[in-house]
Amino acid sequence: MNKPYKLTKERYDELKKELVHLKTVREKEVAEQIKEARSFGDLSENCEYDEAKNEQGRLFSRIAEVEAILAAAVIIEAAPEGVDVIDTGCRVKVKSLDDGEEESYFLVGTLEVNPLEGRISDESPLGKELIGKRAGDVITLQSPEGKQLSFEILEIGVP
Repeated sequence: MNKPYKLTKERYDELKKELVHLKTVREKEVAEQIKEARSFGDLSENCEYDEAKNEQGRLFSRIAEVEAILAAAVIIEAAPEGVDVIDTGCRVKVKSLDDGEEESYFLVGTLEVNPLEGRISDESPLGKELIGKRAGDVITLQSPEGKQLSFEILEIGVP
């Protein structure tokens, strides 16, 4: 059994759309590239053919990867209004007790992480500490550099 992949409904739909594109449009494009490269003659020294076959391998690999993700997908439901315990799908506002800085994070599965957008994994050190906590709780964790960091959970919300 494959590891479950936690995905938002939006990301799941994006992957389904990507899979359709790969299996229809992209597969035809690559097949056409191979056909054209074959027309150049001797395949043993035909770099266009080699590249087209490599592209076909990458395409089939991506198709298999997306199919595996979709087969093992678990849809993350957006946190309902008024939720008071943090779980994947919640937006969480925290305040650093070290410097007073406030940050807002959206807890997502590992395939949707984007720190620049405040999307952190529920499997990250901070994400793991946040799961199951409530507003007002204080959490402490080690930074990769070994520094101890403390945060107060200010609020739990919906994305």
